[in-house]
Amino acid sequence: MNWNEIQNFLSNIVFGVLLLAMISYWINLSFFSEKSFLLKFGQANTIFANILLFFILCSRWIVAGYFPLSNLYESLLFLTWTLLTVYLYIEIKTNSRLIGAILIPITLLINGFANLTLSPEMQKSSPLVPALQSNWLMLHVSMMLLSYGTLIMGSLLSILFLVISKNKEIDLQLNQNSSVPLYNVMLEYYETKIISPSTTISELGKLKLLQSLDNWSYRIIGLGFPFLTIGIISGGVWANEAWGSYWSWDPKETWALITWLVFATYLHARITKGWEGNRTAILGGLGFFVIWICYLGVNFLGKGLHSYGWIS
Repeated sequence: MNWNEIQNFLSNIVFGVLLLAMISYWINLSFFSEKSFLLKFGQANTIFANILLFFILCSRWIVAGYFPLSNLYESLLFLTWTLLTVYLYIEIKTNSRLIGAILIPITLLINGFANLTLSPEMQKSSPLVPALQSNWLMLHVSMMLLSYGTLIMGSLLSILFLVISKNKEIDLQLNQNSSVPLYNVMLEYYETKIISPSTTISELGKLKLLQSLDNWSYRIIGLGFPFLTIGIISGGVWANEAWGSYWSWDPKETWALITWLVFATYLHARITKGWEGNRTAILGGLGFFVIWICYLGVNFLGKGLHSYGWIS
């Protein structure tokens, strides 16, 4: 077997491992068991999948001789690795199992799309096109994918906020304790709802959960926005070197700008206007769909200067 076949085989193993991790997290979440074999099994699978993805990316880098972000397949693997890495860090910091139960299915779909939808030719390492033969490749593309990973995660939490709040206005100022780990807040809410007949206690737990989701969504989006800004700026400089123009209104460039404006509006509303809760969650949820249009949707058009990211 050559290296391409080995890497594809390992990528298929990653799919199976993530599937096991997803099932483990979902079952663990259903029974609300904080310390269980299934939870540890899911965590171990997630870490193992992340290590495999890291090995695949490094091996492609060594064998091909360039940073492995030259085509759609490699970028999908890198995005999956980024999402898992950021998630594992947040899980350690927050002791949250809820985020994993939501995020791992997303990474499973991304990995499945890369392995099952893209043709074998698109999965192979190939020589860089002239436009990509630049030192800006690593900075620009890695910053963009890091921003996609963090912003997708923050947006998912915003969507979860809307689902739990049922898109109703919630006064988050009633409870100021937002430092409680997400999993503990969720466990307290649902256990109280099942055990206690008191609606007041149950609603207090729900409020604490929503406040934690709102807070962590804000933090993660605040982390991803600088990555997106650096990625767009470095892309403009690189475009000027490669094509003689900083901005060409390419579909990918246009949607990157739209994505930046959506999250800039989100942060502006929170920082200067003091918005929180439902209104900012709507902006964050909108950002989730805008990111996917920017990253993947415009590739179906088959137009523009970013031809190495096209689906076909």
